[in-house]
Amino acid sequence: MKGILYGIGTGPGDPELLTLKAVRLLKGSDIIAIAVTDNSLEEPFIEYREEAVSNEKYDNYRNGCVAYNIAVQGVPEIASKAILYVPTVMTKDKKRLEEGYDKAAEAIQDLLNEGKQIAFITLGDPTVYSTYLYVHARIVKAGYEAQIISGIPSFCAASARMNQGLVERSEQLHIIPGSYGVEEALTMSGTKVFMKVASKMPMVKEYIRTHHNDVVMVENCGMEDENIYTSCEDIPDDASYYSLLIVKEEK
Repeated sequence: MKGILYGIGTGPGDPELLTLKAVRLLKGSDIIAIAVTDNSLEEPFIEYREEAVSNEKYDNYRNGCVAYNIAVQGVPEIASKAILYVPTVMTKDKKRLEEGYDKAAEAIQDLLNEGKQIAFITLGDPTVYSTYLYVHARIVKAGYEAQIISGIPSFCAASARMNQGLVERSEQLHIIPGSYGVEEALTMSGTKVFMKVASKMPMVKEYIRTHHNDVVMVENCGMEDENIYTSCEDIPDDASYYSLLIVKEEK
């Protein structure tokens, strides 16, 4: 009997935001799959933790995965489970990306053929700009069972952290990835959420100043090093990678 793949959202940072369903499936899974952006990992690799000898490289892979660190705090049992390390290249080169997703899907299919239940964990919600989606599509197309398990999106958690809503009445909500189309998106009406926008922060801040928009930024939402900024002037130009801006038109 073939196994099943679950793409599990861990939420933005606070392990208490893991859903009950995520906790149950993490506890019941045989293997935890995590994305690794370290270029030293070129091929998917599985580490059986009960047989593991301390290895600095693998320790760095786990410690560098934010989703794993969230999940292991909420579900300590996964620390002893086997881990599938999935190399993920940070590039816009479509060919390299496709090759990486293909390798990940092949490694997962081999484990599913052994009847394993696999939890592929991802920060926030798997349906929002996640690497998992590309692997999920390949697994489903190949005829295997795969399910997406929602997590709390970072922009919802950030808005709640600020004790305010994202949109009201007929306002529009726009979710914009920081590396694409930021300039055009700034002119949209309604509430604009910019995810991972750190690389274009000076330009975004200048637009906000000029157009007198209201803005809040939550950096590392729900994590120990969380920072909150409620003024454009206070937002640092060198904000960290997990920085999320909520920009609203003045009322």
